[in-house]
Amino acid sequence: MRHVPTLRHICPIAAALTVALALPAPGVAWADSPPTVMRPPSGLSALSWMVADASTGQILAEHDAHRRLPPASTLKTLFAVTVLPHLSAHKVHLVKESDLYGMGEGSSQVGVVPGLRYAADDLWRGVFLRSGNDAVHVLAAMNGGWQHTTRQMQATAKRLGARDTHVVSPDGYDAEGQVSSAQDLVLFARAGLTNRAFARYCSTAVAKFPAGMDSHGRSGAPFEIQNTNRLLTGTPDVAPYPGLIGVKNGYTTNAGNTLVTAAHRKRHTLIVSVMNPQAGSVYEESRALLDWGFSAVGHVKPVGFLPRSRTRSISAAGAAHRPAAARAVAPAVAPAVAPAGPPAQRPAEKDNPVPGIAIAGALLVPLIASLWLLRRRPKS
Repeated sequence: MRHVPTLRHICPIAAALTVALALPAPGVAWADSPPTVMRPPSGLSALSWMVADASTGQILAEHDAHRRLPPASTLKTLFAVTVLPHLSAHKVHLVKESDLYGMGEGSSQVGVVPGLRYAADDLWRGVFLRSGNDAVHVLAAMNGGWQHTTRQMQATAKRLGARDTHVVSPDGYDAEGQVSSAQDLVLFARAGLTNRAFARYCSTAVAKFPAGMDSHGRSGAPFEIQNTNRLLTGTPDVAPYPGLIGVKNGYTTNAGNTLVTAAHRKRHTLIVSVMNPQAGSVYEESRALLDWGFSAVGHVKPVGFLPRSRTRSISAAGAAHRPAAARAVAPAVAPAVAPAGPPAQRPAEKDNPVPGIAIAGALLVPLIASLWLLRRRPKS
């Protein structure tokens, strides 16, 4: 008589496989493990701020991140995201007086001179390093004009899911009704870092700016310009931040100090935006949030996700002409544009136990089927 396996024989194996069903696959963390309690740093005075993971779209922490505030020159990130794809870096433009018309009193300038020719590549360095409103005006003229660029920027903001932004002056100068938010600034930086040129410009600490070419193609001696982002360059009172990629700082009377910055460490690229600190330094509050973010990422439950956007994925930012700190962005740039959203809408990540369930299920199903067939076979 053939021995037929019974539940008594099969239970030990089934029990083992049941445990396997509950366990994540090797190297996969629990998806619903209790998050570590890690409160953001205390003492922050900014009216609005956010810490987000560029690769996953997770918002690690935020404070009043949809509050609409004047953005100052951090709005130049949206300007660059919008205009960079439309202008060849080698395009040369003869600057006219009219190109600089309407520049606000006291605007930051890099030193563009009407009547001389400048390449777009140099003008972009003037935008990112010196926050030159004169360079923004000339690039906008090359892009079809001030109002055309304003409309383009508003459309780009909408495409990125940046619903808090209203563009009036593309250079970020104080204007009636011009606002953005901490979350929108993160979205602009995240989109910008998918563009090789954006990543290169925003991470450049020092560069030469040309004196411009005359009608005969002659140019004067170039002069040195330095990035005004103190976390990138460092000053006697602000130490440079390790792994900083850059992005953009700003200041106006209405906006106060604003800063959106990104840094790469431990295989993560974090983006922090800080708007209008009331007491502390915008650089030190950003530093505190970056430090907290790198200690918290992967250990805290996100408080939300960045909105999904239709940003086109661009390959990793070119590293050949960028400083070592900026090269770290390369492995993070491509996944940084993965559509953000609730976990169910995004591809399975490393904290998803589905691979373990699939493996164990593949073993358990045929085992149960075999038992059922054997129990139906007549005894002999």
